Amino acid sequence: MSLIIAIATDLIAITILAYVLYFRRHRRKDLLLSYVALNIGVLAVTVALGSVEVGIGLGMGLFGILSIIRLRSDQITQQEIAYYFTSLALGLLAGLHPEPMWITPALSALVLTAMAVLDSPLVAPTTHRLTLTVDRAIIDHDELVSYLKDLFHAQHVRAEVLDIDQVRDTMLVDVRYKVKPGAAATCVDQPARASRESIGASRAVDTGRNHTVHATAHQGAVR
Repeated sequence: MSLIIAIATDLIAITILAYVLYFRRHRRKDLLLSYVALNIGVLAVTVALGSVEVGIGLGMGLFGILSIIRLRSDQITQQEIAYYFTSLALGLLAGLHPEPMWITPALSALVLTAMAVLDSPLVAPTTHRLTLTVDRAIIDHDELVSYLKDLFHAQHVRAEVLDIDQVRDTMLVDVRYKVKPGAAATCVDQPARASRESIGASRAVDTGRNHTVHATAHQGAVR
């Protein structure tokens, strides 16, 4: 009976984790399949190992192999790795189904609650991290931080230089920053505003050129 409750708990938990928490926030269908397949596979292997006589070393070795699975053909973020380990933990917890039987649902709910809170958009919404290619090589660190603060309208900036190309006069920087309150809309609208101004200026130049051509043609006709 406890095994049935544990399996039902795991199916509900992996549905909440993979679809409700992950897919609806990050929208990657391939990883949705990976999380479900990993969870069900760990559950099946754990139940099978519990029904046969195997050494504890073999069991720990199998889960050690599962825990370091990485898709080398595609990069995944640290958030997605956290979901991998959570799906693995849920399957392992259900497969072991410890007594009393309320432990599996309780611990699964605890894990899901932690993921829901920590991966929520409400947690540190103004803090961001990205890898940026700067169009000039800035050697001085203070000057680089000041440049990035102006670029992102950031309150706090931590920058780590990954690469400097003095031939092309560019640099690759790992940037972690916190946006100033109310500056997010400015950062989003500024590129669009600049693009509209650029298009307007181009149209004005084209119109001026057309007027010049028409004026020249008209003068030639008068002559």
